[in-house]
Amino acid sequence: MIETERLLLREYTPDDFDALYEIVSDPETMQHYPAPFDEARTKRWIDWNLENYRQYGFGLWAVVLKETGEFIGDCGITIQNIDGEMLPEIGYHIHKKYWRRGFAKEAARAVRDWVFQNTDYDTIYSYMKYTNVGSYSTAMANGMKKVKEYPDPKNTISYAYAIARDEWKKLKEQQV
Repeated sequence: MIETERLLLREYTPDDFDALYEIVSDPETMQHYPAPFDEARTKRWIDWNLENYRQYGFGLWAVVLKETGEFIGDCGITIQNIDGEMLPEIGYHIHKKYWRRGFAKEAARAVRDWVFQNTDYDTIYSYMKYTNVGSYSTAMANGMKKVKEYPDPKNTISYAYAIARDEWKKLKEQQV
């Protein structure tokens, strides 16, 4: 479990289905995906993350408000195909009623720190459809820089942002 000022990040359970489905079935929330998720795709999403926990020791984690215990999204690290390379990627989805309150930034920052403290990865990435301003703004707010723009059949064009371990160390030193 990862704890921030306002959030808890914990492993998914099958009981998270309804709250997750409310988020990922919403057309506005999923506008940067090929399509919103149906029930079967939502179940596969949870199962995929449960498998990631077993295989890698990480995945996307449920994001829960500490104050109320409400499930408001997910954030974590997965291995993704970024322009033909399998790379560690921070991803996030936050319920639209909680947008623009800094929750994605707070969760993604905690995941970024967790990755550098608990894995050997020297660089971590976030990638997104070129139209996803919220996603790349979150990446930049957490010290990531745009490192690649590439054609992607799923997204037309994808952007990849990254931060290296050395850059992260400098950021952490500045925050002290």
